[in-house]
Amino acid sequence: MKTQLKTLFVFLASLLLTSCVCFFSPDYDLTDEEQAFFNNLAHMCGSQFVGKSTYPDDPNHDFAGKKLVATIDGCGPRYVSIPFHVGEDKSRTWIIYKTDNGLRLRHDHRHEDGTPDEQTLYGGYSAPYKGEQPTQYKQFFHADDYTFEMIPEAESNVWMLEYNPETQELTYYLERHQQPRYKAVLKLVEEK
Repeated sequence: MKTQLKTLFVFLASLLLTSCVCFFSPDYDLTDEEQAFFNNLAHMCGSQFVGKSTYPDDPNHDFAGKKLVATIDGCGPRYVSIPFHVGEDKSRTWIIYKTDNGLRLRHDHRHEDGTPDEQTLYGGYSAPYKGEQPTQYKQFFHADDYTFEMIPEAESNVWMLEYNPETQELTYYLERHQQPRYKAVLKLVEEK
């Protein structure tokens, strides 16, 4: 009888511990700067930024002359999503995830009906770039293997996301082969 009670107690205790795990978000292996960057974005949940492309200065570029809108609208314990609208095109969303390898940027591209684009979820992991260390307001994301397999020419891509609290500007910047490829600067829209 004692053995059966002991077995039952161990079973119930392990069941209780297992069920409690789902109520806590796991710890991810983030640097202090990565965690602070994630927290800063999450604290701005609901904020909207409006701006334009600043590079390249090419009237034939797909984004030239179009109003750009980024809204921090999905803020969970593991991710922050930022839909990025280019004029009437609402197919793009930037998603920053916490992972065991640091922060991960993903570009979620969808068709108008919501189905994934052929090239979607590309991006990479946070790391220093050109000797510059990431901060609580700026992170660099280096193209990962998934991106390289999908878009081989993007192997050297490095994306940068930065929020400047003084100017209240959100900057999205991309380099390829250590050369500028695209830059957008968006200003925080004050709530009325």
